[in-house]
Amino acid sequence: MKVTIRDSQVLRNVRPEELQGHLQKTGWHETGRIYNDAGAVWRLKKNSKNSSVEYEILLPLQQSLVDYAARISDAIKTLEEVENRSQIDILSELITYYPSFIVKGIVTKVEASCDIGKQSGKITFLCTILDNLREVQAELTEQDYILAIKAYQERLPITCAGELIKNNDSFSLKNSRDFQIKAI
Repeated sequence: MKVTIRDSQVLRNVRPEELQGHLQKTGWHETGRIYNDAGAVWRLKKNSKNSSVEYEILLPLQQSLVDYAARISDAIKTLEEVENRSQIDILSELITYYPSFIVKGIVTKVEASCDIGKQSGKITFLCTILDNLREVQAELTEQDYILAIKAYQERLPITCAGELIKNNDSFSLKNSRDFQIKAI
């Protein structure tokens, strides 16, 4: 089953430099700029035994453009065809920052902070990000940290909002807020 990503909020979180880096790594070449550097044209030529096919992606370079999400969607559709991978797989590589993400999962690890007299520490959640189970780390303080310990001990589901940041293959949740234990 093919899944088409249509959520413009998700697509707007693909940074142009991440997509550009992916295109460079996979053999694409920038062939020109359009509209005063609002976009870049990238091409890839694939040769098979009997034919040659050329693919083109218009990479928007400014996330403020009205049609930014639509152009990113087009690029991911083209990459899906060229790479023979799902849009979700491609998107999970491209998104490195999601400003308002809500983690829904379970606490799998709790580490206390070294600050004496302060109840805080690093916790690890197991949650779904773009259809893949991932570990996400966050720093929690005071009441949120105490709730995280309870959720960990009792294996209760949680939610927590914040800025999701991907660095290589690891995820962290910065500026966490609204930590809650969910009823089963």
